Amino acid sequence: MQMNVYEDYKYSMQDTNCLYVGAKYTFAEIMENEEILFKFRKVAAESLMNGSDKDDTLETMLYYLEPHDFRVQVLKQMRSKIRVNVIKEKKGLFGKTKKEYTTEFITVPKLVAMSVAEKEAVGMVIQELRVNKMALLTV
Repeated sequence: MQMNVYEDYKYSMQDTNCLYVGAKYTFAEIMENEEILFKFRKVAAESLMNGSDKDDTLETMLYYLEPHDFRVQVLKQMRSKIRVNVIKEKKGLFGKTKKEYTTEFITVPKLVAMSVAEKEAVGMVIQELRVNKMALLTV
């Protein structure tokens, strides 16, 4: 039996302002990857992984996040935004509507305000977590 490993959305990038981490990383992989900023790895180990298993992905943690969870406050403090794909209906040239995936950044409060059923209804797929570097230093 051949086991395929899903490697898309397992990346980390940074520019002068932000750190971008792919959502398919598990917390164990985040801790091992030295390309990810040390401060983010420390925050992930001490705060974001709280209540999660080391084998849980960043996507799973974000998808099932509850509004009263302490991790929401940590993510808001880091001025995080989440890149998601959602299905939206668009009107075509002749008035026909078609459904297609669109990519957008949403804030943590907007993500947490949606229930799991609402996320499934719009076909939400979480791609990455964007963290502001200056705000990361305040956590």
